[in-house]
Amino acid sequence: MQAKVVPLKTKIIYIVSVCLISLFLWLGDEGGSPLVYQGGGLQYSAGLVDSENNLVVQESAARNGVVAGTPQYVLNRGSYTASLAYRAEQEGSVLELWEQKSKIAAWPLDPALTEFKVDFALSGDAKQMQLRINYGGRGALTIAELSLSPVALFYTDTYFFIAIFLLSSLLGWLCMTRGGIRLTREQTVDCCVILGVAVLATTPMMQTYLYNGDDLCYHLARMEGLKDGILDGQIPVNILPEGLQGNGYLNAMYPYLFLYIGAFLRICRVSIGLSYKVLVFLSNLGSAVCAYAAVRSMCRSRRSAILAVVLYTLMPYRFTNIFSRGDLGETLALIFWPLIIAGMYHIVMGERRYWYYLVIGMSGVLQSHILSAAFAAGFCVLTALVFCARIVREKRYVEAGRAAGWFLLLNMWYLTPFLYYYFRENLSTEMLRWSGYFEQSINLSNLTESISLYNKQYFSLGLALIGCVGIGIVRLFGERRTERAANYSYLLYLLVLGCILTYMTTGYFPSKALLAYKWFRDIVTMIQFPWRFLGPACACFLFVGAIGLSESEVLKPYRNLVFAMLVSLNLLVIVSVPTDNSHMPYTNAEAVVSKGHESKLAANIGLFYPQEWRLDGAFDERLTSSVVTSDADRLFIRDYRKKGTRAAVVYAAEGDGCYLELPIQNYLGYRAYDEDGEKLPIEQGTGGRMRFAAEGDGAEHTISVRYGPNPPFIAANLVSALALAYLIFRRRKRAGGILYE
Repeated sequence: MQAKVVPLKTKIIYIVSVCLISLFLWLGDEGGSPLVYQGGGLQYSAGLVDSENNLVVQESAARNGVVAGTPQYVLNRGSYTASLAYRAEQEGSVLELWEQKSKIAAWPLDPALTEFKVDFALSGDAKQMQLRINYGGRGALTIAELSLSPVALFYTDTYFFIAIFLLSSLLGWLCMTRGGIRLTREQTVDCCVILGVAVLATTPMMQTYLYNGDDLCYHLARMEGLKDGILDGQIPVNILPEGLQGNGYLNAMYPYLFLYIGAFLRICRVSIGLSYKVLVFLSNLGSAVCAYAAVRSMCRSRRSAILAVVLYTLMPYRFTNIFSRGDLGETLALIFWPLIIAGMYHIVMGERRYWYYLVIGMSGVLQSHILSAAFAAGFCVLTALVFCARIVREKRYVEAGRAAGWFLLLNMWYLTPFLYYYFRENLSTEMLRWSGYFEQSINLSNLTESISLYNKQYFSLGLALIGCVGIGIVRLFGERRTERAANYSYLLYLLVLGCILTYMTTGYFPSKALLAYKWFRDIVTMIQFPWRFLGPACACFLFVGAIGLSESEVLKPYRNLVFAMLVSLNLLVIVSVPTDNSHMPYTNAEAVVSKGHESKLAANIGLFYPQEWRLDGAFDERLTSSVVTSDADRLFIRDYRKKGTRAAVVYAAEGDGCYLELPIQNYLGYRAYDEDGEKLPIEQGTGGRMRFAAEGDGAEHTISVRYGPNPPFIAANLVSALALAYLIFRRRKRAGGILYE
């Protein structure tokens, strides 16, 4: 690579600019700022707020116990300081520290003092850390201010931004001085458009707060649990060790590959709020890249590829998933739908050598969302049946077989534990079928809507994609047969399929009548919501419109106008994403705490573990964080320690017939040993806990528990790793050419 001659003045200006911007970023860091609450700003259940915004609890309230507290925080392990400004007339009130429904510390409030400060340390990352004020019931208690400060930092978000900026600056320096990556003008423009659209799609996430979608708390819990699993030494992570109040939660049933990105950011102490926003940005960028690559592989028109980027990345259904439903799994799966559609096209009638598009697309969907993977598999099977004659005639089943084989090999590491637990474990799955399906159908009139300021949950195609349907009708039905391109039948298939899928989301589809049939009821209650069909329908219409616009002779004089109109309609979606109408990031100039600072710690959103994929009977009210014994008078627990998926309990029992239950979910894969290293049988206890029969000889005994290793899982990991290594090796060996010709 030949170095470029850059003037010294330019270099100096560049370096000084980078240093100044880094300094400004560092000066804006609020990771060490305290969380401060006036008494009236706390979550309280008793008392009144006076004119100075203090919380006053009088003895006449006839109430004692916890009366106020902070939201629940996801905090990194480390040292913190809690400060309380108060006035207490009598003794008995206490400041308490809680984590996952367990009180871990308490400090009495001295009536002789008006300020209280205490240092405490968290030995592990907290999932639901909360400060609570316990009123003793006697005399008046006035709470003026409660604050929480880190000794170091709450989070390292600013340093993450500085690191990203410095890496980008280094790349710019290399491009400036050494030539860098050489792109044509058209390629540079396309890359800028892709990146710009991804950033534009992320702008609603640039609020100081975090949108609280329906399922957001679950995906935050998964991301936090993956971090704990990695630190526990699990790769892949099958058990979230600190889930369900430390009892552990099965992770293998919901795809999680891309959540590793957020988990590694959390390991670097980036806040859980920013880690999630980074995933959203990457999903926007991935959607833009995949839409561009897929359409460009089927059509040489740059206009069509750019149109696909804008229409797909900014489509209303994606925004509904992100900002209203908080469905990160389906959002990630939507990234890969264009690759699946393009991959099947190349297998049935396009360029045979691009069959790996299908492998990438199907693998991406599988590693994102199981139901979307089932939809994608159904699309592949249906497409193969529709074009089976051509597949057989042109012997394209070879490429189809390659795609299926490599898909299985590359995803063996995930499929093996998923199928193992699905068929062998006694899992709770009733909640997966809670929806009546028909009641979730959408009105046909809503298909033209975008996300609204007043109702952010719109399930629609949007005007731009409906315009794509119109383009498809003109291209496929309004032009002479001699003008039909080679892809005519495939685009017609996509148009018809998209219309059928859209029809199935509406109340006009007879789903209510079909629910009388068990086979239909079993399928759709697992799908839960008919609007899930909108994702693949939107992807189908995308190809019909983007490619149809470039190939239509009727629309040729109006291509630029139609392009501008469709892009403009979709850009309107981004400005209608709902906000809380708060134009200022801080409530007032004096406030130390902001909504952004608080929500980065997942306050008021929290972490949640759904009922599905727990062991049967593992309800929240049955969970405990301590060892349970059958007879407290004869069975004594000397010590219990747990770290990750490893635990050890020391006990002594007087007489036979006693048992103890460890607060760990008894998922398959756990093993137990006594103090001599002999393997012990694990029984199923109450609430899914591990139960062990106690030795009644009066002596102390130790039971050690650990998860894995599981030989079938290790073998599957090895198969997928070797398959990936082989592909990388082949790619390098054929550098400069096209893989798998």
